[in-house]
Amino acid sequence: MNRQKWIILIAALGLIGGAACLLTRLQSTQKLGQPAVKTTPIPGSQRLRVDLPEHVLDYTSEEIEVDDKTLGWLPQDTSFGQRRYRAPDGFTASINVVLMGRDRTSLHQTEFCVEGAGWRIDRSLSSESKVHIDRPYPYELPVMKFIAAGQITSNGQQVPAQLVYVVWFVADNDEYTARHWQRMWWMARDLVHTGILQRWAMIGCSSACFPGQADATFERMKKFIAASVPEFQLVPRKAKAE
Repeated sequence: MNRQKWIILIAALGLIGGAACLLTRLQSTQKLGQPAVKTTPIPGSQRLRVDLPEHVLDYTSEEIEVDDKTLGWLPQDTSFGQRRYRAPDGFTASINVVLMGRDRTSLHQTEFCVEGAGWRIDRSLSSESKVHIDRPYPYELPVMKFIAAGQITSNGQQVPAQLVYVVWFVADNDEYTARHWQRMWWMARDLVHTGILQRWAMIGCSSACFPGQADATFERMKKFIAASVPEFQLVPRKAKAE
């Protein structure tokens, strides 16, 4: 190995070592931020229960238990909230919240969950969008809208269907975004600048429909999201200056 390669190797090892030291220092001094969603402690557990509203508009709901596979796969300090909502005409929508703790691997790209459940995301139909929220202040909530193809059971038979999955991320310091990479960047930035590991939550709202009904389903979901979000999401706490 010539002299130039040795210099490059030593420099690379120095950078790796410096980064490792920085991460170790940050992890030893970091403070965990507060949740940006309503929660209740679970006695005898390091998890929290995310408190989703029982009633939204004229929808009734039922709480959905987290399956053992998910509990075993994600870190032990991951918290959850899941509810399925039903309108009088039979329309259904589900809200799923995953709240990280000190282990940042609780959150991952949404595509893994959707496709892991057997749906095939259509990238050409999926896009970033916004949902107008009136409370506590009027603002536009950025969301990612995924359209996926799969099957549902109807009248005892498996039939083709589409899934509309809407997802966004929120953190306690009035941060919210539709983008996974931006959430990661903000989390790292805040940790370096403040020593606080923001406790990000990933919020998903989903509804299945028959092929060709995705646009109408999304429009109805936007009204449902606008009504439900102020009931459990704690940000934004103040209006942003225009």
